[in-house]
Amino acid sequence: MTAGRQTDRIAAFLATHTLVVAVGCACLGAVLTLTFAPFGAWYLAAPIAASMFAVFHLTTPRLAARYGFAFGTGLFLSGTYWIYVSVHVFGQAPLWIALFLMFGLVLIMATYLALIGWSIARLTRGSAWRLALLGPAIWTLVEWLRGWLFTGFPWLSFGYGQIDSPLAGWAPVVGVYGVSWMLLVSAAAIVPLALRQGSMPAAVVLALMPWVAGFALENEDWTSGAGDPVRTTIVQGGVPQDRKWLTEQFAPTLNLYRNALLDADDSDLVVWPEVAIPAVMHQVRPYLELLQDDVAARGQSLALGILEPHANGRQVYNSVLLLDGTSEQTYRKRHLVPFGEYFPVPDFVREWMRLLALPNTDMQEGADEQPLLVTAAGTRLAAAICYEDAYGAEQLYALPEAAVLLNVSNDAWFGESIAPHQHLQVARMRALEVERSVVRATNNGISAFIDHDGAVMATVPQFQFAAMTQDVEPRAGLTPYATTGNWPLLGLLGALVGFAFVSQGREST
Repeated sequence: MTAGRQTDRIAAFLATHTLVVAVGCACLGAVLTLTFAPFGAWYLAAPIAASMFAVFHLTTPRLAARYGFAFGTGLFLSGTYWIYVSVHVFGQAPLWIALFLMFGLVLIMATYLALIGWSIARLTRGSAWRLALLGPAIWTLVEWLRGWLFTGFPWLSFGYGQIDSPLAGWAPVVGVYGVSWMLLVSAAAIVPLALRQGSMPAAVVLALMPWVAGFALENEDWTSGAGDPVRTTIVQGGVPQDRKWLTEQFAPTLNLYRNALLDADDSDLVVWPEVAIPAVMHQVRPYLELLQDDVAARGQSLALGILEPHANGRQVYNSVLLLDGTSEQTYRKRHLVPFGEYFPVPDFVREWMRLLALPNTDMQEGADEQPLLVTAAGTRLAAAICYEDAYGAEQLYALPEAAVLLNVSNDAWFGESIAPHQHLQVARMRALEVERSVVRATNNGISAFIDHDGAVMATVPQFQFAAMTQDVEPRAGLTPYATTGNWPLLGLLGALVGFAFVSQGREST
């Protein structure tokens, strides 16, 4: 059977067995979850993406949108089921609200995949080589779009799953979306090979080039060490989420963290997790003054998560407070979690939530650019709180001044799900993009020291108290990605897609 006849048979199957194909696409989406932490099967991503490229290539735009939606549903249902755990199990919201929020997010994210399928089928018009050039650009642009539109949800971007693959060498050059693009370029080139269309040698080169170049880039150091290592201790309190805010737990929590500080007498910097102290700052002022005395006596600095009152007296900031023995510095979280830290709903819905005793009060967001935290020894820290480290481009303003990245989180909301592992993977990508070590402290794990190359230097088990100490290397300099951000890549991809739209319009007239 000739290649053309085989392609026609596949296209006919895709057009006539729509339910079977949709289920198969959903299963492919679910399997793609295995490429992310904690599974780490990064080698599955390219063949899965190539399969979806082939589906989009051989179907009409309408069917491609349907199959893309099915693929996205499988991916986000399997990859973000932990939203249910967070909202219902730990947030104690009614079951129907948890399911509504979980499925609502899944359907919204699946719509982006439908857009990818429709656009690829519409613009490539059955040409395998147009697919190889335009398909990766379209997919990457939409992946970036869902990372910021309507506050964004950049979870499960292809690039994160490649943190341990040769493609990770591209991260300091083009960032996580550039890694996604490299993967998708390789995957799209498989389609002409499989369908035996066009130049086979050119397709082989296009399929292999991202991997070979990424492997070569892995040995490139774009930044350098700057000064003496910072002896740092991370304290993981291990306080269960369902006990954290209980009155009888309050005093034991304060004692637990202070004792851990006193035990870390040889450390320059001690870091506690997000809202480690379950109170607003003015409620624990004597305790904070005691901590200030403790660090002053030993020339240390302490970074801790706490709630900071807003000037209006009603709202609070989710903040990192740094005590250096003489002063207080704060970083205020600026990328808040929808339906967790703020509620994008009309007033009448908020009133209904209040009547049902559901959370309904917004936190206050911090400024887009804030002064860096500076330790007593002069080390500059760029802070991020919880999942705002998924918005890597928003943190680039802190460079090159920041020598170390600091992330405090509370992943206890997600229980024993895959979410904490995915979040650690995101933090590793942030380290690699800008070649800065990351100090990551969480309430119940996964706390970790991450080296400037994205490797985990040390970690501790989840769901228990732990204190670990590591020498952290300050870094100076800028990676190419830290210098330019996403804009050169987005400009290139946008130009490719824009040219395709224009040329197609001319050909149709």
